Amino acid sequence: MLKSDLIAILVAKRQLTQKQAELTIETIFESMKAALCRGDNIEIRGLGAFHVKNYQGYNGRNPKTGEVIPVKPKRGILFRTGKELRDRVNRGHAPQKQQQVAPPKSETGTA
Repeated sequence: MLKSDLIAILVAKRQLTQKQAELTIETIFESMKAALCRGDNIEIRGLGAFHVKNYQGYNGRNPKTGEVIPVKPKRGILFRTGKELRDRVNRGHAPQKQQQVAPPKSETGTA
C-alpha cells in the first residue's frame, strides 16, 4: 500500500476532497517523523509501536584492508506489531491440518 492509496481511501470513505486527504495524511506522517526525530516512541493501539533505539559506537573493520574503523553511535527505528494486528494477520494464514486420505481400495479386496 502506498501513501496515494491511503489518500484514495480517505477520499472514498470520508468524502474528503483530494487536497484535504493529502493534507491529513501529510500532517499525520510529519507529526510521526518529528516525534521519532525527537527520540519519542509512537504507539498506535491495534497496529503497533515505533521505538527509537540508540546504538553505541564501536570499532569496525574494513574487510578489504583489515583496517580498524571507528563507527559512530547512531539511532535506528524499530517497529513492533501489536497483538491484535499480529493475531489478525496470522488468523488468515494459520497452518492447515492435512487430511489423511485413505488409499483407494482395489476391486479384488487386496491393497
